[in-house]
Amino acid sequence: MPTRTARTAWNGDLQKGSGQVELTSSGRGTFDVSFPKRSAENADGTTSPEELIAAAHSSCYAMQLSALIAEAGGTPQSLDVAADVSLGPDPAGGFRLTGITLKVRGEVEGLDAAGFTKAAEDAKASCPVSKALTGVDISLDAALES
Repeated sequence: MPTRTARTAWNGDLQKGSGQVELTSSGRGTFDVSFPKRSAENADGTTSPEELIAAAHSSCYAMQLSALIAEAGGTPQSLDVAADVSLGPDPAGGFRLTGITLKVRGEVEGLDAAGFTKAAEDAKASCPVSKALTGVDISLDAALES
């Protein structure tokens, strides 16, 4: 299996410094990062580790859920997955991820709501990014749409 790479070039200290994170493997982009914007409500054009984790988690989860729906006899027509990743203080000092909420809405043929919910819960537990984030509370809001 492949290894994917990203790199970050950082200049300065935490509060006044900034950097750029590069999606090296795909070559699809370089994005600005800074701690003040990371910890602000408005990202103001920068990304953050939390947003990148949210992107990784939502895409991994969508892939895993589509596989599990098919295994259960359904056909996914569309899946809309959002991941909200929260940063907060760590009681031990510094910061930590305080929670992740996955929200999925799906149009699926061949599965009822209970079958979809089971596939959604199983995908939450079995997607590789969920497995990597076992130290973070992950909640799920899953529903079929007609």
